[in-house]
Amino acid sequence: MSLPARLSPVLPRFHRGRRLACLLAGAGLIGGLAWLGHGAAAAKSPAPVAAPPDANRMQMQVQPDFARMQALGQVMFFDKGLSASGRVSCASCHDPAHAFGPPNGLSVQPGGADGAALGVRAVPSLRYQQNVPPFTMHRFDDDFDESVDQGPAGGHTWDGRASTLHEQAAIPLLAKHEMANASPADVVAKLRRAPYAAQFRATFGADALDDDARGFQWATLALEMFQQDAARFYPYSSRYDDYLRGKGQLSAREMRGLALFNDEKKGNCASCHLSEVSPNNGSFPAFSDFGHIAIGVPRNRSLPANRDPAFHDLGSCTTLPANVGEKERAALCGAFRTPSLRNVAVRQVFFHNGVFHDLEEVIRFYITRDSDPKRWYPYPTRAKGPHTPYDDLPARYVGNINREAPFDHKAGEPPRLTEAEIGDMVAFLRTLTDKDAQPAADAVAQAAAKTVAKKTSAAGQR
Repeated sequence: MSLPARLSPVLPRFHRGRRLACLLAGAGLIGGLAWLGHGAAAAKSPAPVAAPPDANRMQMQVQPDFARMQALGQVMFFDKGLSASGRVSCASCHDPAHAFGPPNGLSVQPGGADGAALGVRAVPSLRYQQNVPPFTMHRFDDDFDESVDQGPAGGHTWDGRASTLHEQAAIPLLAKHEMANASPADVVAKLRRAPYAAQFRATFGADALDDDARGFQWATLALEMFQQDAARFYPYSSRYDDYLRGKGQLSAREMRGLALFNDEKKGNCASCHLSEVSPNNGSFPAFSDFGHIAIGVPRNRSLPANRDPAFHDLGSCTTLPANVGEKERAALCGAFRTPSLRNVAVRQVFFHNGVFHDLEEVIRFYITRDSDPKRWYPYPTRAKGPHTPYDDLPARYVGNINREAPFDHKAGEPPRLTEAEIGDMVAFLRTLTDKDAQPAADAVAQAAAKTVAKKTSAAGQR
């Protein structure tokens, strides 16, 4: 079958954007919010600080070699010496063998000054970030229909605060629960002592590490350029990519899963996780529309920060630009950016707070969140009442939660998918695994199968 014959009609994927537009008009006022990791606080404008040197202007003036920048960025990416503890590198959390995502099933990865501190968010994959647009309150997607306002979308990280990979690269170097450097100057001091300091100067100039601000910009530029390595970060080498190219086939079960994934009356996954080749420019799907959405994920009670009942990670509304109005800001509390589903079968931890550790369980949550809320709130235990739905979001923001399919069933109604159909969808999702990540995906599948076998055996002995 030729590629054009495999292009399904463009899905009506902008319902959520229209709904968010309504939310933005009707949401309640928000109190002030502190920066991520500190919960609610008094609203304050950030104190003015000196603007960092312009990395683009620096690059134009020096014109460093692209291959040298990539090579340097790769060395830095694996250097644990760039962390305050000396125990954490970029690769510690973004493992190349796991599609540059977390290498294990921990909800959040340890970091901080002692290498053991735990933050509040699961590690996202760094793959397929090259086309993520900067955050905007009103996105018009020229891949499909640029006449339709999708609503809030874009930006790197779970809350979209970084407009570029350059900005994103700086965040973990300074975040207190990650590499925990106190300042850009601390990072540059480490670079001056690094065994590759001469390589750094050879790449950016003899004076590259003389000034802290410029040195930090060079460092994050090198990390950014490393993430521009197409073979490593956006290889498009999955079986589904081969299928789209007309060079491979999907099994009958995988095809059933794809149909369920796209069907508005079943999974309706493609309304946010686009599965089609763009009819406008032929680009392969990112399996994300980059939109920001609140879906009411259960509170992860294993996270230290969540021991404080007053703490809530409110997501996108905590990092919006200062010019966003209070009503618009309030409408995004509890929302997080839609991640790509490429290499999702490699993962052992899901959603922004890492509350789920099994892909089938994730799908069950989607199809039974509102029809069987006692199953999910609280999670993972079916504790005896009270069962408070959406228990990780203050009540004043519950109206932000998405209730479109598959979230549109009422309590007691049957789910949209059967267990067999869930299995079909997981089979399809496994076709999104890049070739180099297949061993990790196989290991995850084998571990899941063993867990199911143990549970079945234990149930039979009761």
